[in-house]
Amino acid sequence: MVGMRDVAKKAGVSLSTVSLVVNGAGCVSDDMRERVAEAMRALNYVPNELARNLYHDRTNTVGVIVPTIRHPFFATLAAGLQRELSERGLRTMLCSTADSGTGEAEYVDMLRRHMMDGIVMAAHTEHAPDYWTSIGRPIVGFDCYLGEGIPSVGSDHEQGGRLIADLLIHNGSRHVAMVGGPCRQFHDLAQTPTGEVRQTESPGNTTFPTVRYYLTLERELQRAGIRCEYIEAGEVADFQGCATAMRELFDRFTDVDAVVSSDIGAACCVQEVFRRGMRVPQDVQVVAYDGTYLTDMAGLRLTAVCQDFDALAGTAVARMMDAIEGRPVDSAGDVIPVSLREADTTRR
Repeated sequence: MVGMRDVAKKAGVSLSTVSLVVNGAGCVSDDMRERVAEAMRALNYVPNELARNLYHDRTNTVGVIVPTIRHPFFATLAAGLQRELSERGLRTMLCSTADSGTGEAEYVDMLRRHMMDGIVMAAHTEHAPDYWTSIGRPIVGFDCYLGEGIPSVGSDHEQGGRLIADLLIHNGSRHVAMVGGPCRQFHDLAQTPTGEVRQTESPGNTTFPTVRYYLTLERELQRAGIRCEYIEAGEVADFQGCATAMRELFDRFTDVDAVVSSDIGAACCVQEVFRRGMRVPQDVQVVAYDGTYLTDMAGLRLTAVCQDFDALAGTAVARMMDAIEGRPVDSAGDVIPVSLREADTTRR
């Protein structure tokens, strides 16, 4: 196997000169650099990437942790992150906690041992902030607060809640059901006897920021005198749980005239409404929250609050590069606006 010593001998230079050229470091004249490059070509020398990365204390690999890649939101997000990382010469190592069953501990351990340059944490975590801050390596939280000094990126979920509220109030809704994940996920929130969730502490630092759209929507609907319910569905990877929740919802509340849920929940709702011989939106308004490709594939084009995946992925990767390269971190976090896309009712 050809090594750097062989290249140095062929080029007539020192081993340290070859090392500087290979690693792109130090001051080497153009003539010397060309001699080394010519020797490498003549010998078909391939630099040892592992050794080069160790020289720079870089692996050029970033871990992305999501709950499951089966979910259209996280599949779309992961694709965007991989594209943005690739454009910066970085590889993506994907961890799906629900699908692998190992959780994030394995990846955190790899980060501690410098086997990757950083982690984008996009899965729900129950670890306390001091767990994440003690790692001391580049981490970016996506839609989660991980601790002081750790950058975070997410959508403006309070804006999303207001957009939905304005729409439903304008359309004359009287009884709205919000269908989402188990309330126990909101471990820094208190649950009332009726199942509603209330912020109890750290109003800016909830570990599950998407709950803000439920809270905002609930508040605005109650101000308008509109009845609302929060219905628990299964975990994020439990698609059947969404279908079951929708069936039980309409069995329990026959007067519900609007349902708000994730793209998957909204798609399940449309199917349940059709199964019962009702119409969307004439009998039941259905609003999806995420705006992935699934909102065009539910049997009709759904009204949706759309998260800006390009901006979310681009901002998360920009913050990761800041962390890797030691630039100052904005502790306030990045909040990306959402938009409301109403369905074309003329096609129904």
